Amino acid sequence: MRRLSRDTLLVLFSVLGIVAVIGAISIFSPESDNADPTPTTYNSGTDGAKAAYLLLQKLGYDTARWDRTISALDEIDAAHTTFILAEPWPSGEDNHRARQAMESFLQRGGRVLATGAGGYYLPQSEMSRAARVNDNLCSTTPEGRGDLARAGTVTISGNQAWASDKISVRVQQRCNQDAVVVSYRVGSGEAIWWSSAMPLTNAGLKEDGSLRLLLASIGPSGRRVLFDEFVHGNRVSPWDFASGIPIRSLALQFGLIALLLLVSFSRRHGPTRALLQVPRTSPLEFAESMGQLYGKAGATAIAVDCSRRRVVRYLYESCGVPAEVLRDSPKAIADAVQQRFGGDWSKLEEHLKHANGSEFQSISPATALSLVIALNRDLLELKNRIQVQSSARKGSPSFEPRH
Repeated sequence: MRRLSRDTLLVLFSVLGIVAVIGAISIFSPESDNADPTPTTYNSGTDGAKAAYLLLQKLGYDTARWDRTISALDEIDAAHTTFILAEPWPSGEDNHRARQAMESFLQRGGRVLATGAGGYYLPQSEMSRAARVNDNLCSTTPEGRGDLARAGTVTISGNQAWASDKISVRVQQRCNQDAVVVSYRVGSGEAIWWSSAMPLTNAGLKEDGSLRLLLASIGPSGRRVLFDEFVHGNRVSPWDFASGIPIRSLALQFGLIALLLLVSFSRRHGPTRALLQVPRTSPLEFAESMGQLYGKAGATAIAVDCSRRRVVRYLYESCGVPAEVLRDSPKAIADAVQQRFGGDWSKLEEHLKHANGSEFQSISPATALSLVIALNRDLLELKNRIQVQSSARKGSPSFEPRH
């Protein structure tokens, strides 16, 4: 049996350790952030409404999450449904159309429990700023003999109060002079408003008064209870089932595992390449070193003279120009090249003349560079002429003498 290598064992132990950490995080990590203030049924924190959602299910109510617009309430059986609108966010829905749909739902016998800003969707709603100084917490005082008042004292928060004093509106609970729990009839249905959603939250539901107030607001058992999640930005999707799993942490750790596997495999099985290092004997390093030396010494004339000597040597070795002509003036050299190849070689004459003159005078680096470039171009032109003539000789037909 083949023994596992050290790298393979390292990867296996790392994977087992990461899987153990993932399992521990998935089991012991909180399902949601306790700082989330949204009273949604997905929130198991202090201000969430998940406990109310699950408790009503156990008490026999047909509870469900409503992830559609308020305007879609026309499609449900209003006479046997209670709609809970807890602290809504701006949903982008047409408010006028939503209020019409809410009023139609109530007219058909529906029951609506709205808290906080949810009262704006109720017909004939009139809310104002609370008059009490401390708007954080308040122990209410029941008023009257209604079902909501018989729930007893509850702890509620919020900075809003019901401002209407119409006879049709029945005040059930007060905080000092502020009406914080009210109810009134709309057609065959009933609208109920709380100043905040605190009594139905996970923290507030621990009080007996809050539980009794919630049950009295919902109505008799057997009714269908819809928690509006559309106003909280929640949509039903397959991701909802993974709400308690640290998806981001899992993705990060699986990415680290993949990187570890890649590194451990490629370290032994990757291609072997030489280091990218220029040897000290390379022509490029020699040219750069010589250029730096010429630059420090200011030897512009030497560079020009080297280019001139290169042209003269090519004229002697490859072009067949005699040595005595090359020792003559630049004009004589240009005339000899013209006789050899034809054409105008006045530029070659001018370049050689300037190169001869630079030997006895100091020229700027820019002038020397332009002159070196010009002499190199002349050398390339001579090489091209030689190649053209060589090609012409090879392509010309040969004739044998007849006997």
